[in-house]
Amino acid sequence: MRLSPAEITKMKGSRRISTLTCYDYSFAKQLDGIVDIILVGDSLGNVVLGLDSTQGVTINDMLRHTEAVSRGVSRSMVVSDLSYKSYKTTRQAVANAKKLLHAGAQAVKPEGRPEIVRALCKAGIPVMGHVGLLPQTASKWGVTGKDQKTAREIIALAHEIADAGAFSLVIECVPAVLAKDVTRSVVIPTIGIGAGPHCDGQVLVLYDMLGLFGDFTPKFVNRYAELGQAVKCAVGDYTRDVRSGRFPSKKHSF
Repeated sequence: MRLSPAEITKMKGSRRISTLTCYDYSFAKQLDGIVDIILVGDSLGNVVLGLDSTQGVTINDMLRHTEAVSRGVSRSMVVSDLSYKSYKTTRQAVANAKKLLHAGAQAVKPEGRPEIVRALCKAGIPVMGHVGLLPQTASKWGVTGKDQKTAREIIALAHEIADAGAFSLVIECVPAVLAKDVTRSVVIPTIGIGAGPHCDGQVLVLYDMLGLFGDFTPKFVNRYAELGQAVKCAVGDYTRDVRSGRFPSKKHSF
């Protein structure tokens, strides 16, 4: 059985929550049961589709990748991002969220927008909230919440989203002390990305932590492998074998 939103919420104060993004069946099979949450992120726009931002990701993109990931998951929880422009109104948000649930997600994640969170929860759709840097609408990248005014706004938004019924909350690119304040003050677990060590859990983009995406590496990423280099070496070996005639050999032939 997959982990449920209620089980994730109960983890606050008991153990840290491990989350990674994922976009396809093969990687989902590897992650399943190891991480608590698999997030089908709209970051697929950058690392899979080669787009400059997540704004070009459509709800149809999210549905296709959610279906693929869900086919490979039986134990971890699956959450899908609501893509840019897919939740301009509460009615649109509910309709598209239901499509994502039908595709295999157990919950959805919009950025900010407590009124959207409230409408989704009212419709019986589990929601993971998102505060701090909001990539879909950010005018610039970097740490936010460094001044008192913005920090207060982020704390207030976090409470609004929690009060609206979200079962957990992503905090992205804020000072560690602010993430600590948010984590202590909301009743739901917080999952940080570039938000320091005090959140209830962490999330990273899978391709970043495996060294598969080399266009840029955010400061907050820890690379646990260099699979990009391993792939290049393997492809180089294959190409040399093909050109030399070593592959295919007799054992690879019918």
